[in-house]
This record gives sequence, C-alpha cells and structure tokens, in this order.
Amino acid sequence: MSDELNYGEIYAPIYEEYTAVQGKVAEVDQTVTFLERFCSGGSALELGIGDGRVAVPLSDREVKVEGIDNSCSMLELLARRTELIKAWQGDIAHFRTEQRYSMVYCVYFTFTLLSTREAQINCLRSAAAALDDEGSLVIELDVPSLDSRVGALKSTTVRLVDHENTILNVAVHDPLTQNLISTVLWFSGTSVRRLPQRVRYVYHQELDTMAECVGLELVERWGDWAKGAFTQASKRHISVYRRAARRPGGSSATKNV
Repeated sequence: MSDELNYGEIYAPIYEEYTAVQGKVAEVDQTVTFLERFCSGGSALELGIGDGRVAVPLSDREVKVEGIDNSCSMLELLARRTELIKAWQGDIAHFRTEQRYSMVYCVYFTFTLLSTREAQINCLRSAAAALDDEGSLVIELDVPSLDSRVGALKSTTVRLVDHENTILNVAVHDPLTQNLISTVLWFSGTSVRRLPQRVRYVYHQELDTMAECVGLELVERWGDWAKGAFTQASKRHISVYRRAARRPGGSSATKNV
C-alpha cells in the first residue's frame, strides 16, 4: 500500500490491543456475517489483511481467503494465527492476480491510507480486475466530519475515553489534497503511545464516482455491519459495488482517468 508513514510496521506491535480498544474485535462476527453472503463457498481477497482480524474468522466459514499487505510485520502476525490463508506483501494500489474472486474487500480505514486520489482509483481498478463476473467489492469507510475537515487546518479530537484509556487524534488538514497528517496519542495506565498516520479522506459520493471510473456501480450502502440504515447521522458506511451493467452494443460504463 502507498503508505509513506509505514502504518503496518508502526501499529503491528500493538494492533490487536488497539483494535480491541476501538471496538473492532467485538464487531467481527457482524463483519464476517455481512461479508460471507457475497462469497459463501467461494473465494475472497482482503486488501490490507493485517493480522487476519477479519480474514481468519471468515476463512473459518469455509471461504477461501487470500490477502495483500505491505507490512512484513503484519503478515508475520497473520502467519502466527493460521497457515490456511495465502497472503503476500504488496501495494494494494497496484496489484495483479490471475485468481478471480467472489469478493474483494477492504475494511476499517485501510483504503484512506492511500494518500492520493490517483492511488485510490488505481486500487479500485485493481480490485475490479480481480473480481469474477458476479463478484462484489466491499469497502468500509468513515464518514468525514465536516467540523474537522472544512475550514480548520488543525484539529484535536477525542476518539475514546474509558476507565483505562484515552485516545486523542491531533491532525493537520490539507484541504487541497484531502489529506490529514495526524498523530494518535494513546494514554493507557502510565504509558503513552504516539502513533503517526496519514490518510486521504473520501466522501461517499466521491467514492461512487471513482468506482464508476473503473466500471463499478453501487448496489448497496449500509451504516454499519448489522445492515443499519445509512443516514445523515451515520459515522461510517459499508458500500458494495459490482461491475456496471453493459450498455447496448456491449460497451461498459468504464471511464478513462
């Protein structure tokens, strides 16, 4: 993945604990149940597979799961959990595979770690090429907060406060590139962890347009993995794309970008 700040290598030592604190481990069953219906008995490719938080329980449901990650440390964590998942080191913005999958998926905020629009479109193009004829692309993304994205060039937000943890995000905003260069400060007990990251936030309308550019069209959008409605109050969305219907004459909706 085109991750200048080497996200995987930074987060790998604390990834399981960090995702658990963020509530991501607790929702895995809902995530896997949602994904399974697009590839039951088939195959799936995860972009940014990490330590297998989602891939391992999905493979337990008789889905053949493979994955890509740019971090050797993350792939080592995955290898310790299972020998059943084929995964390789690579850039999710530029990958090719002869295998065709029932589903390609990208969860958490992995897609936004691609910090340019070009890289994000290339990722969608690579994903579309990896789908079989009836395949689905599933992407989970946060809904950008207008308060922290528009107007404010610097912001500090509170991600989590409980009896053991305080997680703050201090960010510098570049509205021209839609980039947030940020540092997560995680206070836990007497320890303080500093976790830098760079993301390019994407509104759902822009994601739809980029998908259209590579011949995909939106077929479903939900507000969470439990298939709650996507509304103005939603904090994230799970979007499902498939190949666009072909136009009369056999041409598709793919655009050159």
